[in-house]
Amino acid sequence: MSQILGVKFNDYGQVYYFGSGPFVVREGQHVIVKTDQGMGLGKVILIRQAPKEQEGDEDAHKPIYRLANEKDMESVAENETLSEDAFRYCRKCISKHKLGMKLVDVEVFFDRSKMIFYFTAPGRIDFRELIKDLVREYRTRIELRQIGVRHETQMLGAIGNCGQICCCRRFMRKFVPVTIKMAKEQNLFLNPTKISGICGRLLCCLSFEQEGYEEFHRMCPRVGKKYTTSLGSVKVLRSNFFNKSLSLLTEDFEEKEVSIDEWNEIVNKPPSDEAKSRMDRGRRSGRKPARSADADAEPRQKGPDKNARPPRPAKRPAGRKGEDTPDRPEKETAKGDEAPARAESGGRTAEGPQKEEAEKRSRRPRRRRRRPKK
Repeated sequence: MSQILGVKFNDYGQVYYFGSGPFVVREGQHVIVKTDQGMGLGKVILIRQAPKEQEGDEDAHKPIYRLANEKDMESVAENETLSEDAFRYCRKCISKHKLGMKLVDVEVFFDRSKMIFYFTAPGRIDFRELIKDLVREYRTRIELRQIGVRHETQMLGAIGNCGQICCCRRFMRKFVPVTIKMAKEQNLFLNPTKISGICGRLLCCLSFEQEGYEEFHRMCPRVGKKYTTSLGSVKVLRSNFFNKSLSLLTEDFEEKEVSIDEWNEIVNKPPSDEAKSRMDRGRRSGRKPARSADADAEPRQKGPDKNARPPRPAKRPAGRKGEDTPDRPEKETAKGDEAPARAESGGRTAEGPQKEEAEKRSRRPRRRRRRPKK
């Protein structure tokens, strides 16, 4: 009976599935397979029986080429040594050409038909001269592949905030987009040092429980909204995902915690007799009702301030030397008395020079704006 083999080509790579073909393979063995990039050596990490419908179908899973022998394992060890030498040589070339890039890893194919140099950089890099040096040194196909900070952490490995090896290195094979909305829905403190990983991006584990939080929020009412229940009018203060409960504030200002099942039983029901009696006792106890928004919007009328300073008396208009300036009249003069008052004060009104300047401005003709010709 044919088997389906799960094969990995490196520790942090994805799992690819092949058929066992005529070979009997055990878990942990190394096999040679044909890929789009050429021949490759991988390790079998899982085995499962193929369904009967796919036993004779070779298109479902490609069969392995053969089992690996000792000579193949020796060539793999030589390739690892070659990749270490290529890593050091490439770093020297990068410093020589003064390129703003960071080399992460070097991968050598099993048949040495190609070498891939993984690097990170803040922007685009002109590495044409670097490729010429590498081709001149190793005489094979060279590829420089730029990766992100998450893939860099996956390749190198690190210890996360939880004290364990990073999830991307241990078991994650594909990265899921993580947003700040997930942290908000999970009621986490939006502290960058707490919700960010070694790579500086948001923690990948935020997406692990996101589906459970979304399902819980669909069952819960909106936080901060008032509802009519059998307990009376209540306000939802907060929700607890781990206890599957809600915290409510009743009309008599008491906080009560109920489960989701209890909430579904009491919501949208008229208040019971016990709730009504409790509300009546709260009113008799003399508690002041909450101030309405309309009352807060009205400005309060302030009384006279005893500590306020009296207004300063107006300055008298300055006269010529040797002349006594006339005192200001206590009351405003009528229109007919303006002329004598102006004559006594040397052509100035009793209000002073400021009023005279205002009158001059009002007498000036206003300039009309000319409309621009079309």
